[in-house]
Amino acid sequence: MTAMQMNAEILRNMSIIAEDENLLKRAAKYLRKLVSEKEVDPTLLTKEEFFARVDEAREQIKRGEGVEMLPDESLDEFLQRVG
Repeated sequence: MTAMQMNAEILRNMSIIAEDENLLKRAAKYLRKLVSEKEVDPTLLTKEEFFARVDEAREQIKRGEGVEMLPDESLDEFLQRVG
């Protein structure tokens, strides 16, 4: 589903919810919760942001700037070494 289709679906549903004050209050409460979660969690990425980071990592590897995890190295050891 594209962003445009999702927006259209949300607007259709909002027109139904807008007729019921209790549903409207619940929807507003839930939307506030979603927004606060987005603000709190810096790891949330859009699909475009994620793939941009993947593309940048590939470019870094091409430039020889990549870092490899050594054989038999634990994740903690790797993170300590590169961090």
